Amino acid sequence: MKKVILVAIAVSILVGGGSFYGGMVYEKNQRGNIRNFQQGAGNMQGFANRQQGGVGGFIIGDIISKDDKSITVKLRDGGSKIIFYSNTTEVSKFASGVSTDLEINKTVSVTGDANQDGSITAKTIQIRPMVAPAQPAN
Repeated sequence: MKKVILVAIAVSILVGGGSFYGGMVYEKNQRGNIRNFQQGAGNMQGFANRQQGGVGGFIIGDIISKDDKSITVKLRDGGSKIIFYSNTTEVSKFASGVSTDLEINKTVSVTGDANQDGSITAKTIQIRPMVAPAQPAN
């Protein structure tokens, strides 16, 4: 009987310790992904102008079309921007992503270099998580 109790206690300690360690590793990975996203945002001067599709290489909007080398993003002001990407473009979504993760109706943040024609050659494309609209309190 004592052996059964000791084995149960040992198993509980091992499971608890393993769960704690797994949680620490998970949190570390989540912090790293958020830090990488924030570092990409740290180089954006004139954020407000660029966000509206102004002069720079940073925009936020919804993907409205896609092919194997570009996406078209609808901007919040109703305009749109063509974004060119390649195999070297970093695509992420709070985890590593690939170009096949770029889908119509997904919201993205893009950083890159503005081209003469107004399009952007992407350095990074961040797939934004879906956020439900706020509901008014009753």
